[in-house]
Amino acid sequence: MNQPSPPRHAVVIGGSLTGLLAAAVLAEHATVTVIDADLLPEGPAPRRGLPQGRHTHLLWSGGARAMERILPGILDELTGAGALRRSLPTDLVTKTAQGWIPRCGEKQFNISASRDLLDSVLRARVTGLKGVRTLQQSRVRGLEGTAARVTGVRVDTPEEENRLVTADLVVDASGRGSRATTWLGALGVSGIRQAEVDSGLVYATRIFEAPAGAHETGFPIINVQSDPRVPVPGQTATIVPIENGQWQATLSGTRGGQPTGDPDRFIPFAKGMRDPIVGELLEGRKPLTDVAVTPGTANRRVYFEKAALPDGFFAVGDSVATFNPLYGQGMTVAAQGLLAVRALLREKGLDRPGTGREAQRAITPLVNTAWELATSQDILYPGATGMKPKAGSGLLDAYVSRLMTGATTDEVLTAALFKVITMSGAPTDWLRPSVLWHVLRASDRGAHQAPPLTAAERAVAGLGPVDPAGPADPVGQAR
Repeated sequence: MNQPSPPRHAVVIGGSLTGLLAAAVLAEHATVTVIDADLLPEGPAPRRGLPQGRHTHLLWSGGARAMERILPGILDELTGAGALRRSLPTDLVTKTAQGWIPRCGEKQFNISASRDLLDSVLRARVTGLKGVRTLQQSRVRGLEGTAARVTGVRVDTPEEENRLVTADLVVDASGRGSRATTWLGALGVSGIRQAEVDSGLVYATRIFEAPAGAHETGFPIINVQSDPRVPVPGQTATIVPIENGQWQATLSGTRGGQPTGDPDRFIPFAKGMRDPIVGELLEGRKPLTDVAVTPGTANRRVYFEKAALPDGFFAVGDSVATFNPLYGQGMTVAAQGLLAVRALLREKGLDRPGTGREAQRAITPLVNTAWELATSQDILYPGATGMKPKAGSGLLDAYVSRLMTGATTDEVLTAALFKVITMSGAPTDWLRPSVLWHVLRASDRGAHQAPPLTAAERAVAGLGPVDPAGPADPVGQAR
């Protein structure tokens, strides 16, 4: 009589959004232990292991759809907890390098909320899954096993030092501070290639009380971007309406033009953008937090997929690649990558040799796309260091610039732009004949010359009447 095989066990290092999604995927095939150095809060609250959690996080529709497929109903749970679903570009006032984007009918969407809220809703859902447990206030010392196979991790817990936790699969989702290359090196795995593109970006965030009626009237996200084609430091300013009637405002600047933690300089910095609208909107608003400043936001990538990884291990999320946070790619890349891993595991199971290496390769195409989009822009800023653009990239950049110019007036190109930046489609979609035809005819004639806020939005914000240069109702029938 055949004996049943023992239950499989997986370890996920890191209890943030990526680690939680990894646990949800693995829970279909094994019991899962999520290990985190922090005491994970019961509700939405900051924690030391997620310092970037204080800043603006946008969950693009490409990532939101992936999360919904992994955890059906999670988007309703998020909005039920206070997160806001915003139509793009209907609920967005954004000035790209090429100009203001028209607020036409929905092409994509995003989920706007504090990172603390996003993580707390996900954490409650995933830790409630059968077979998922957490090991908190515990720090991983290293991987257990050999260069051929990882068999678990060594952990310092509150009760025991150097505790062995065995596992059939170990997933590193520990984020920007990942020590995976060091751990693998201790097992004899060497030569893992890495790359970096650093524009010297610093970003600063402060939360303000939104004006009365702003949330009720669906006040849009406001965003003024930099223009990397101009040889000056790139500076941006963004206001994102989040839960509890708050505005989360984030400023950024590349090397030579960074914001500071001085609260008296926050609004003047925002007013110094290519358009002062963010500073004007924040003026007179009640600040609810101090200014949180984060440096060290370089794009970094570890090419795990090119290394001779041991079986029983793969890395995901920021452990593999970190991106300039202004592009909002991190959460979406992680979610889509883990959706690809789920498809792999459902087809081949967890027991098959080479599963970890195959999972690492499944994630790679999504990382490649985000990496190219982020680094091709960041390397253009003064003082940026790292990988230089590939030969021939200038022609493609000119094409994309023309497409973005057309997106200020042509709804077809607006849709094409948002399909790619929300990671709901690949950049190759921009080369489809139907898009190419519109790019060839692209023009900014008739584009908005002022922030396309409605009269009602300007009134709520206390900005006075509509600028004569702008439209009477920039949203038109989109609402």
